[in-house]
Amino acid sequence: MSTTTQAAVVESAGAPFTVGEVELDALRPDEILVRMVAAGLCHTDLGVASGGLPFPLPGVLGHEGAGVVEEVGSGVRSLVPGDQVLLSFSSCGTCGRCRDGHPAYCDVWLPANLIGGARMDGTSPVRRKGEPVGGHFFGQSSFSRLAVVDERSAVRVGPEADLSLLAPLGCGVQTGVGAVWNVLAPRPGSSVVVLGVGAVGLSAVMAARLTPATRIIAVDRVAERLELAHELGATDVVDAGQVGDLAGALTELTGGADGVVETTGNPGVLRHGIDALAPRGTAVIVGAPPFGTEVGIDVNAMLAGKRVVGLTLGDAETRTLIPALARLVVDGRLPLERLVRHYPFEEIQTAVADMVSGATVKPVLTF
Repeated sequence: MSTTTQAAVVESAGAPFTVGEVELDALRPDEILVRMVAAGLCHTDLGVASGGLPFPLPGVLGHEGAGVVEEVGSGVRSLVPGDQVLLSFSSCGTCGRCRDGHPAYCDVWLPANLIGGARMDGTSPVRRKGEPVGGHFFGQSSFSRLAVVDERSAVRVGPEADLSLLAPLGCGVQTGVGAVWNVLAPRPGSSVVVLGVGAVGLSAVMAARLTPATRIIAVDRVAERLELAHELGATDVVDAGQVGDLAGALTELTGGADGVVETTGNPGVLRHGIDALAPRGTAVIVGAPPFGTEVGIDVNAMLAGKRVVGLTLGDAETRTLIPALARLVVDGRLPLERLVRHYPFEEIQTAVADMVSGATVKPVLTF
């Protein structure tokens, strides 16, 4: 039996989000029905909406959902109605990467989350006037008052959790944190450079502050973002618009960076980050430019043991990391509230405009 609800639909590449009625499929055995309380807005949502990523449109996006379980499928054992959940990405749970604790590199990650627009059997859980629309985005499509969600996308949190604050943990925050904790793993005295201090970059700064790194350098072109990065733990800030040679400036500050987190998706910025690495330093690619984008590197410079590592969603095992992040937020050690601004669901286009202009770091829609 289908369920009618309201969702924000993108009709075609470049079209705005418009709120209207959709129908949701009856639950499959491994799915849950979630009543959304909040959903973060992420640059990946905007990339799909603009046509930069090949997700089938019209479609329902949203992949930082937070809500309450209303109903569970017959095969669901980890959740019950009434549970509060934070939503993240989906994975198969059975491939080698999933079994090894790296579900962000699941064999079916791309079709199951980013570009498929459907369950793995090819059906979408979302319809409009009887016709399927793109859904199952990150196993959730959470820009909807009710959503059919893959059980593996949901992480239970306690009844005291403030879902309207914690929603961004499912993507942007865990990505920035995971880049530092799971890949760079700074040693005492290390230096960490964060290129771009939007929501992901600021999350990396906050994460680095909780490590033995002693030099945390934030790079951006927006003075207000740099000031916030300094308040959240950056020991140094660099205005990229004010330096002619960014790699040289970073090398002068660090003597060669032990770790670099690149969040902008700009290949030129990535090259500067790689060039600023110390011997045996690591650059983590987080920012995602359009498919097919390439960056040149100095091969001989890489022979000094430098590494360049791609990253998806912080290489996180969500059911371990997300509750830990929630606890850090509650304890005041991860001040996520400094990034978040709330918007009523119906004002999603205002939230989009404020994110694009830089007026808001992390918009969160409330239902």
